[in-house]
Amino acid sequence: MRQSNALNRLDRLPVSRFHKVTLLAVAFAYFFEFADINSFATTAPKLIKLWGLTVDQVAYVTSLSFVGMFIGAIVAGSIADRWGRKRALIWTTLFFGISSFAAVFSWDLVSLGVFRVLTSAGLSAMTVVGVVYVNEMYPSAIRGKYQAYAIAIGICGTPVTNLIASAVVPLNDWSWRLVYLWGSLGVLLVLFSGRLKESPRWLESRGEHAAADAVLTEIETAVAAEKGPLPEPAPPVAETPSTKAPLRLLLQKKYLLPTLLLSVLWMTQTIGFFGYSSWAPTLLAKEGFSVEKSVFYVALTTVGAPLGCYLASLVTDRFERKWCLVAFGTVIAVCGLLYGLTFNPVLIIVFGFLVNLFERGYTALAYAYSPELFDTRARSLGTSVSYGLGRLSNAAGPLIVAALYTGHGYRSVFYFIAGTWLVGAVTLAAFGARTRAARLSETKSQRVHVPA
Repeated sequence: MRQSNALNRLDRLPVSRFHKVTLLAVAFAYFFEFADINSFATTAPKLIKLWGLTVDQVAYVTSLSFVGMFIGAIVAGSIADRWGRKRALIWTTLFFGISSFAAVFSWDLVSLGVFRVLTSAGLSAMTVVGVVYVNEMYPSAIRGKYQAYAIAIGICGTPVTNLIASAVVPLNDWSWRLVYLWGSLGVLLVLFSGRLKESPRWLESRGEHAAADAVLTEIETAVAAEKGPLPEPAPPVAETPSTKAPLRLLLQKKYLLPTLLLSVLWMTQTIGFFGYSSWAPTLLAKEGFSVEKSVFYVALTTVGAPLGCYLASLVTDRFERKWCLVAFGTVIAVCGLLYGLTFNPVLIIVFGFLVNLFERGYTALAYAYSPELFDTRARSLGTSVSYGLGRLSNAAGPLIVAALYTGHGYRSVFYFIAGTWLVGAVTLAAFGARTRAARLSETKSQRVHVPA
């Protein structure tokens, strides 16, 4: 059987300009994903005043956005398998950028809700494709680190957007629309399109060995010109070509447990993360803080997000990712609970900062961990389904938060969020697979094959 040996040929490449350009492109897409994902949360306090919205109405729009995320994630798996990782990354980013631009012209809650559902679908689809793309394009020994680097750069979109929102939203009755205009700038990813390469591992999985070999040769030529002669790759391992991954594939024993585990991981991460980030500005405003102060406090706490991704980059390839996720999830639960138990502005910022730091570190670790539990055939499908189910679960999250806040008060929301994070940590500790040994084995095999 013909082999292009994509995995081993990519694994033995030193970090080069090719990897850095790919990193910048993915990080750019992530930046505007994170810039846009909380746009509604930062504008909701203003819209409550302008349009007379209730907390329940905010909850419904937020819930529908997660239905959009589910649809986007599921569709992403199919289009990434059918169109290829590169084209899917570009088109999903264009989709969410155009949808965010449409939200600029919203005239009522219904129209804004529709545009937010479409934007959310694009955001989720792009995330799934981006995670898979990085997993397949970087050597196994460093893919976790570079996944974290991409998110560390991208996550800057959250504090930047929150700071922009804190400055422009209070200006007048229409300036909140500028937040959605800012989020739409993700469409500029097309400027990177000529520099990105299609995943050779995806081409190989489809049996397109000539195309995979051509891409690999192009990458190797550029890397060798920059870094010098390359080591010989490890011998290829035969894989059966696959052009389609049906949903029932995930019911097979080797895929079912990873899918269930990752579904729990993404459900608890989604409910826990968005329960905090989507509601913090609104709940603070409801508890007596001004709109300006509530948005500004939350903006300050999100400065911890890029540092969390950097922290993840330091541990992700050095330690077992499963246990890193367990540790991060537990810290988030504790800090998130302390955040909800104080109304002191300084402590709100301190605990909020720590929540953002460890939440984004957790996300970076999860992005690296999730695709490692599947082979190439099921990677896109398994990642998209588990990620999509996680997003769908939070269709109920905002409704639960609204009901808790209305029925039991501000603090009950944070008891719920902390409990959610602990469920995820315990599940990972009990059932999570270890992946470090497999990565070290791949790295060791590459070190054996050096040029004569």
